[in-house]
Amino acid sequence: MSLKRLAGDGIELEWFKSSHSNPDGAACVEVASTPGIVHVRDSKHTQGSRLAFDPQGWAAFISYAVDH
Repeated sequence: MSLKRLAGDGIELEWFKSSHSNPDGAACVEVASTPGIVHVRDSKHTQGSRLAFDPQGWAAFISYAVDH
């Protein structure tokens, strides 16, 4: 997993809001995928830092999130 700002890469990401996000918008997570990478961001701070996971890291993150 890496935490970095992704900018200027020329790739237009299509973001999807998590179905587990708070309905009032207070805690929204969005994800977008590209070949080999899953991107995660806070929908209230779309220009802020993002998480980037490789497929194995994403599977581990989801497994951890489900358990907690």
